[in-house]
Amino acid sequence: MKGDAVILFARAPRLGTVKRRLAREVGDVAALRFHRGQVARLVRQLGRDRRWRLVLAATPDRARWRAGVALHPQGGGDLGARMARALGRHRRAVLIGSDIPGLGTGDIAAAFRALGRADAVFGPSEDGGYWLVGFGPRRPERPFARIRWSSEHALADTLANFSRHRVALLRRLRDVDSAADLREVGQWR
Repeated sequence: MKGDAVILFARAPRLGTVKRRLAREVGDVAALRFHRGQVARLVRQLGRDRRWRLVLAATPDRARWRAGVALHPQGGGDLGARMARALGRHRRAVLIGSDIPGLGTGDIAAAFRALGRADAVFGPSEDGGYWLVGFGPRRPERPFARIRWSSEHALADTLANFSRHRVALLRRLRDVDSAADLREVGQWR
């Protein structure tokens, strides 16, 4: 595939299946409402920008979704395997999650600018993970090996796989995993 790609990783919007950690605190309906709103906002904002092509990487693989953008299945495996597969389809791409309210087109543009001088770019999140990962053509064979996902070590573990590569870091943002996160970003009372 040619051109820069933005890959939006998202779960199909079904009650009881999205943002499960958040749903334990705010309920399934509120978690689904947040998820749907975030995906719709990102598709609307990022899908209009002609500097890149937006792709929605959905799970489960047979999900039917009227998102208005190209839809690709994430495929099997753990999070790292699914992300590596999605990024591997493109010469230059950034992958984002759907739960970062502060994310906008300026962040995506900054990521692609960073890939002009670095092999990889990461957007660190407040919890020790990352809200964006992007690769240029030069990348490790196993970029997501030995990662402690959903922990404060996720970014550090991933960066260890890039010791022989130039890496750029973007601004730190908050992803939403809990009611406290929702309050912090101003989307919950």
